[in-house]
Amino acid sequence: MDWAFVQKSWEKWASSNIGSSGQPLKAALLINYDPLRPSRLLSTIAEQEGIKISPIELSQFVNFIKRNKLQKETFMIGNNQYMVTSIHENWFCARCLNTSKSAGEGAIVMQASVFLLVALYDGSVGLASRAMASVDQLVWQLNRKNL
Repeated sequence: MDWAFVQKSWEKWASSNIGSSGQPLKAALLINYDPLRPSRLLSTIAEQEGIKISPIELSQFVNFIKRNKLQKETFMIGNNQYMVTSIHENWFCARCLNTSKSAGEGAIVMQASVFLLVALYDGSVGLASRAMASVDQLVWQLNRKNL
C-alpha cells in the first residue's frame, strides 16, 4: 500500500471539500476496510477530518457494514443515528434520524479499494449531489492507484 499517496490525496481532497462554509462536506472518515482480509484484523481510521470517532464507534459501524442488513438496521456516526435510504453497488446514502436542522443531514458511505469513505453533509438534495461528486473524486483517485 502506498500510504504516502493515500495521505497526499486525502490532504489535498479534504482541504478543498471538508469543513468551512460553502464546502460540500462537514466531515469525513477514511477507514481501512478490506472485506477479503481475515476477520481478526481490525479496521482502523486511516484519516479523519471534522469529526473524531472512538474505537468503539468505529467497531460498531464496521460491524453494521459486515452484517450487510443495510435497509433493516440503523447505524451511528458520532452522536447521530442514520437510516440507509438508497443502496448501490459499492456505496449507499443515509439520512440522519435525530437532526435538528430543517434542511436535514446525510451520510454517504462508499467502498474505495481497501477503504470505506464515510462523508457527512448538511442539507437537501442539491447539497447531497455536491457531496456525492466530492466523494466520487477521492474514490476515483484511490481506485485509480489500485491500492
